[in-house]
Amino acid sequence: MSLKFFVPLFLFCQLLHSQAFQYSALSLDEALTKNADAILRLDEQHVSIEDIDLMRINIRQVVTVLNERGNRSVDAYMHYEKDDKINEIEAVVYNSMGIEVQKFKKKDFDDSSAVSGGTLYSDSRVKYLGYTPVSYPYTIEFICEFETNNTAFIPQWYFIGDYRTSVEKSRYKVSIKPGIPFKHLEYNFEGYEITSEKSATSLTYQADNLSAIKREYLAPPMRDFVPRVAVGLDQFHLEGVDGRAANWNEFGKWIHDELLTGRDMIDPQTINKVKSLVEGVEDPMEKIDIVYKYVQDNTRYISVQLGIGGWMPISAEEVDRVKYGDCKGLTNYTKALLNAIGIESYYTIVYAGENIRDLDEDFVAMQGNHVILNIPLEGKDAWLECTSQIIPTNFLGSFTDDRKVLRVKPDGGEIIKTPSYPAVENIKRTAATCTLDADGGISGDIVITSKGAQYDDRFYIETMQEEELEKFYKEEWDYVNNVKLAQHEHANNRKDVEFEERLQIEVSGYGTLMENQMLFAPNMISRKNKVPKRYRNRTLGFQNQRGYLDEADYTIKLPAGFTLEHPMEDRKIDSEFGTYQLTIVPGDDHTIHYKRSLLLKPWKYPKEAYNDYRNFRKQIARLENSKIILTKS
Repeated sequence: MSLKFFVPLFLFCQLLHSQAFQYSALSLDEALTKNADAILRLDEQHVSIEDIDLMRINIRQVVTVLNERGNRSVDAYMHYEKDDKINEIEAVVYNSMGIEVQKFKKKDFDDSSAVSGGTLYSDSRVKYLGYTPVSYPYTIEFICEFETNNTAFIPQWYFIGDYRTSVEKSRYKVSIKPGIPFKHLEYNFEGYEITSEKSATSLTYQADNLSAIKREYLAPPMRDFVPRVAVGLDQFHLEGVDGRAANWNEFGKWIHDELLTGRDMIDPQTINKVKSLVEGVEDPMEKIDIVYKYVQDNTRYISVQLGIGGWMPISAEEVDRVKYGDCKGLTNYTKALLNAIGIESYYTIVYAGENIRDLDEDFVAMQGNHVILNIPLEGKDAWLECTSQIIPTNFLGSFTDDRKVLRVKPDGGEIIKTPSYPAVENIKRTAATCTLDADGGISGDIVITSKGAQYDDRFYIETMQEEELEKFYKEEWDYVNNVKLAQHEHANNRKDVEFEERLQIEVSGYGTLMENQMLFAPNMISRKNKVPKRYRNRTLGFQNQRGYLDEADYTIKLPAGFTLEHPMEDRKIDSEFGTYQLTIVPGDDHTIHYKRSLLLKPWKYPKEAYNDYRNFRKQIARLENSKIILTKS
């Protein structure tokens, strides 16, 4: 072989080796593979605001997937609306050695509606890569250029986007046309080496070698502790309408004027009907209850994502005609009906969900994922969840309670807070009168009463079918074998927001017979016996967002000839996390009286306190599962 031929061949082989090594899974740093299902080799985004009504986003992401769980970290997709443009979208798949095995062009990406079957109308779509891996590890490189006229939503940047995903290189840049005012806010940068460059027209951030985070029990939401950056414009464009968001008052005024005004007209016949329903009623709260029940009885929830980017409600007139709507439409409709009878109310934007999440008061921008109705009354506001056909009047529950929201008034917006439910009001009380027979079987009548947030956890039970209901109780009482639900009845007191379950149960072989003794646990069906997972090295803080009070009060008739051998001493555990109390007292009529209460406070603690909490719950679990000995005379 001549030297003239050998040199180009050698350089070509070097180039191939360099490219393969770049995405080889063999080249990964061990510190990045620890606790990781996937590794973002490169996570890069450039947002360019070229005008108030033009935003271009360039994305390049390279992710090495180590196992099946890591597939969730492949973000090879792009959401878009009807007027948006995906100028470029492609992906390349590499094997474990970093050698290219498959390439996807724009035509190879699947395209479908971006919403679930529960959404009736929507312009939202998603173009995504439908790739099924054949082996692990593998690497995907995803490139996309996206263009939109909507500048209301500048993507937030998360340096760590998910649990068990480490990041080798993270790059985020925002370029803004001179003269366009913007704001940005940095969150949770402490403890991370993140470099940045900032000017009047651009922001640039970068971070390297971010280790994967393991999911831990009771950890706060990731957004509360991982580093992220939010960017927004004081003047923006949304579906053909210019908007303003220099402060919450201005932003709320824009929502009222551009999204709500003129959408509250209703058929006069409906107005007359509602007026007749409240005729002679003086109490405003009673009027609200009547109107709310009318809405619940005559409409249903269906998602409708149309109108100025899905933020504008369909008109009250349309909801009245078709008898359905989404949270925006139903809230606006209820607001219009109340206005027709002289009660003022306000469209209110919220982050809904079981985890309490505030609107970020320090960052004025499009936020929230749900709409509820606020009604100012003398002394105390009322609230309505207009998407539910069964939730009581003036009850929000854990979906929207205790969080900062944006109330939209004609003269502007303001941040206020929804009601919270103190621990002592979130009650579940279990009362029982039972009989224990000489064979160890037990039967009895049980009444479970739930209020506050615990009402929210249980009132849906009344909608269950027979088979579903039996399964529900057996799973809830999974520590009791051979339980039979003999009878059941439910009472939903919507006025007092109280749910009652009246049950009759039978359990064979509940007590264990041993010669002339019987062993049984007096807490039959309300045990708080879960012990939190143990962590050798806890890395995250932990929290309980809602406190509650759980009480049990049982009278148990003993079988003839059996007596309580050793009465238990009263037990009380006081902790910064809550209070637990237990008493078991012999009765005069051959019974024992079991009484227990657990008050768990809401709290937020650093990781160092986790073992103390775990020990608190271990002590409780031990007492909840404790058994007593009956002796046969």
